[in-house]
Amino acid sequence: MDVSVLFMRRLMPRRWYPGKMHVGRSITEVALPADTPSFDGVDWFWVPSIFRAVAFLMRERPRVVILQWWTGTVLHSYLVIAAVARLLKSRLVVEFHESLDTGEQRIPLVGSYVRSLAPRLFRAADALVVHSRFDLDLITRAYGLPSDRFRVVPHAAGSHSPQGPIWREAPDDTCNLLCFGVIRPFKGVEDLVAAFDAIPDDEIGGYWLTVVGETWEGWTKPAEAIRRSRHRERITFVNRYVTDEEVEAVFRGADLVVLPYRRSSQSGPLHLALGFGLPVVVTRVGGLVEAVEAYAGAVLVDPHDPLALLGAIRRATGLTGRGYTSTQGWSLAADLYEKLVDELMDGPASAEGASGRSSS
Repeated sequence: MDVSVLFMRRLMPRRWYPGKMHVGRSITEVALPADTPSFDGVDWFWVPSIFRAVAFLMRERPRVVILQWWTGTVLHSYLVIAAVARLLKSRLVVEFHESLDTGEQRIPLVGSYVRSLAPRLFRAADALVVHSRFDLDLITRAYGLPSDRFRVVPHAAGSHSPQGPIWREAPDDTCNLLCFGVIRPFKGVEDLVAAFDAIPDDEIGGYWLTVVGETWEGWTKPAEAIRRSRHRERITFVNRYVTDEEVEAVFRGADLVVLPYRRSSQSGPLHLALGFGLPVVVTRVGGLVEAVEAYAGAVLVDPHDPLALLGAIRRATGLTGRGYTSTQGWSLAADLYEKLVDELMDGPASAEGASGRSSS
């Protein structure tokens, strides 16, 4: 199956972007194969990138166009791409990573804009993809979409080699608790710090806390809680963006990954942990319960409860030192997508969104 890639870039004015310090920097070693056609990419302000993107689509003439949805900043561009897909008689798929970015949901005008225009895009799709049954229910209710248009394709957990550089400040004889990811209000990092503070003095020698992530949206409560922690000398806090190479080393140095989210659809850090075969403590929110339902190294706990979180950490400590396997690998996601594409090519076009398209 041939693949071409159209990137979205400069999603909003730089001064408004939480990660503005990294805009324009080369911050990953991930690259497309040299023979993969790509266009990099469409800017939020369009001129001239949207015209070049349309020319790229006309040249590539894709049979299936897959749009990744997570933010309303791309909505106006996606509506144009969807119109071009209809012109080319391409099948259109929208994959939801969440209903809308949590930061955008708190901005009234943004929420109204998305609620008014996004359903036009979603109804134009031949198929809609979500990562969990939770998201299926959430998104059908949020946008008034029929559930029979959806497919569930679990968020993939990649496989990572346990061999390689290791980064940890924790002593070897302690359980190194890792909390990883950008620090935002819904992540609940301050709940984890409160749980760590609740560890008795005669027990704290067995634990170390490592928090790695960049502060976004001005959410400084976790940093302040770490600074005030009575166990501050046993906390490593890396408050910055880390490279792909550093991420690998940080996870290899962890004994237990703790993700105290207060809400979430899915979690990249959780699937990184599963890919490394690490035990995890994760809250019962969103699609995270489904992500670990077949993972033997998971301990679930209710959110917003530091003492319950501490109890879960104690239970999960007994799971350390072993390797666990996730059933949600990239091969599963690829197989499900291949099946979906075959169905789209063989079946009739969506009557609601793309009537008249052929499968040529």
